[in-house]
Amino acid sequence: MMQNKSLNLVSNFRKVRSFFHKDWCKKCTFPLEEWNRQLFMLPIIVGHYVSHKEADYYRKNLVKVNSKKDIPVGYYACGIYVYHCSFCGNKRVKLSIFLPVRGEEKLEEVLYFEEGELDSFLERV
Repeated sequence: MMQNKSLNLVSNFRKVRSFFHKDWCKKCTFPLEEWNRQLFMLPIIVGHYVSHKEADYYRKNLVKVNSKKDIPVGYYACGIYVYHCSFCGNKRVKLSIFLPVRGEEKLEEVLYFEEGELDSFLERV
C-alpha cells in the first residue's frame, strides 16, 4: 500500500514537473531526445511579422536553407527541432522563429506541434 502511494506521488510530481519543461514528454513525463534540426527561411521581412499558429502556414511558406548566411538580410528564420520520447514513442516538433541580426538570433516566437501536423512536410525536405 505504501509503495503504491509512493509511485503515485512520484508520477504526479513528474507530471507537474513536465509542465514546466518543454523538452519533456507530456504523455509519460520522461525527457525527450532531439532527433533532428533544420533551418528554414520565412517570407516575412522585419517589421511585418504576424504570428501564425496553424501548421498549414508553415508547410506552405518555409524555405529550406543550409545556413543563416543563406537568409537575406531582414528576413525571418525558423529553426525546426524534432524531439522523440524513447520511453513511449511520442514526438514533438518545436518551431523557433527568429530574426538573424549581426550573428544573434532575436527570438520572435516558439511554437510546438504534437499531433504530427508537420510530419509529411519534414519527410519531404
